[in-house]
Amino acid sequence: MRMGVKLVVVGALLLRGSLSLGQEADTHMHGATADAGGAVMHENTDMLPRDCEVISGDEEITVYAGREYAADYPDRVFGFSQHEYTVEPCSRITVTFINNDQVRHQWMVHGLPRYLYPGGMFHIEADGGERRTGVFIVPSDDRTYLVHCDMPQHMEKGMKAQLFVGNGSGDLWSIPGVSGDFDADAYLPESTGTQVLLAFLAGLAVTLLGIWIRR
Repeated sequence: MRMGVKLVVVGALLLRGSLSLGQEADTHMHGATADAGGAVMHENTDMLPRDCEVISGDEEITVYAGREYAADYPDRVFGFSQHEYTVEPCSRITVTFINNDQVRHQWMVHGLPRYLYPGGMFHIEADGGERRTGVFIVPSDDRTYLVHCDMPQHMEKGMKAQLFVGNGSGDLWSIPGVSGDFDADAYLPESTGTQVLLAFLAGLAVTLLGIWIRR
């Protein structure tokens, strides 16, 4: 009986704790600052990458997200106000992310040093009508980093960009307004359709001829 009472009390305390956490205005977990309207994950304002002796300078980027920024790109639904960014190596970047849509969007950078950024990511997330600001520092190498929204299908629907550090390492594929889509049939000659049609007709003729001979 006493054991049952203890379990009930422990359960009530755990429930109370979880409810109080849910009511907090801000939470801090695994390098993240989050609230009901958005989140900033893996922010870094002063820890230098191993290949940087000093911060080379401060860069500020303002990014808008929304359907209106996809209007110029066929087959896209969502977009960023800018799909390409260029910064100096070892620079500290302050990103202000403004979501003009009514759905949640993200601005996420991949491929950063994992010893500074868990999972190699810096991540800003904002609910519809919200804005969030975060800071991160890039390494010294010339590299092109993938930027995208990680909400389901949002990248495929147009929310994809690239961050050039220094001279970069080339364009990524399928960046709206920057690079072409990855089309598996792009190498096929223009006459391929005609050739396929002729081959089909020839095969059909042989089949019909075989049927007629067997009769």
